[in-house]
Amino acid sequence: MSAGHQGRRQRSPVALPTVPESDSLRILTVHAHPDDEASKGAATLAKYAAEGVQTVLVCCTGGEEGGIQNPALKEEPGLLERMADVRADELARSAAVIGFSEVVMLGYRDSGMPETEANANPAAFANADIDEATGRLVEVIRRTRPQVLITYNDDQQGYPHPDHLRVHDISVLAFDRAGDPDWYPERGAPWPPSKLYYSVWSRQRMLAVHEALLRLRGSSPYEDRWFSRPSQDDRITTRIDVRGFLHARTESLLAHATQIDPNEVFWFGLTDEEMIEVYPWEDWVLAQSLVGFPPEGEREDDLFAGIRERVS
Repeated sequence: MSAGHQGRRQRSPVALPTVPESDSLRILTVHAHPDDEASKGAATLAKYAAEGVQTVLVCCTGGEEGGIQNPALKEEPGLLERMADVRADELARSAAVIGFSEVVMLGYRDSGMPETEANANPAAFANADIDEATGRLVEVIRRTRPQVLITYNDDQQGYPHPDHLRVHDISVLAFDRAGDPDWYPERGAPWPPSKLYYSVWSRQRMLAVHEALLRLRGSSPYEDRWFSRPSQDDRITTRIDVRGFLHARTESLLAHATQIDPNEVFWFGLTDEEMIEVYPWEDWVLAQSLVGFPPEGEREDDLFAGIRERVS
């Protein structure tokens, strides 16, 4: 296997289900907490939603452990005590901005950051039985029948949040099990998604934004630690042009008012128009596929490459 294909897996050929002509293209993306859908792929999902693709968001926890990151809200009475309800409202606003067809809450509690008291809560997502949690996700996949499944990267050295690690684990298992009638027969008719993608923040993108901030603003929040992480750019298989949809990322982030400081340069140092000039793409890693991978040295420009021709 060539270096460019490390980390990908193409399963043995299987008979793909016949997609009725009236069926649409469908994407299901799995996230850990409210606000993750805004910071990872919001513009891509907004682009596909505008095209008429059915987009489903699965949020695994309620984000109960989220603190108040917006200085303007830190003094609001009782806000921390209402965090679960507040974050649910924020998620609803964000999902509406992005254009999700449906939001599914998987029903687990936020596990908190590593080595915090919340890690020990038996209701925490990180403590859930792996097969049971996978079964919940499989049930959603079988009901909504996505051809494309999106999850977190297998390399999370830069942000090893327990819930993010668990999202990856159950998504990979669900991709394999959703089409297997021997797994969870009580959770719906088998449906094998055709492609599994990992989200990724490319080194090229970080450098482009960093250099633009230095040039246009005189400083950048991207410290050396950001660039000491191993680059995953060689794994990127797919680059989506999101010109015209970067506003979805900005507006969905702002919808999470408790979690996002609207004056934070890391998120908002460049305007959408400046970002279009600097880096108008979102990057993805095609990890598993029933319909093949792009040829060595080439990149896809469509998450439905190899699938689109099957759907009218």
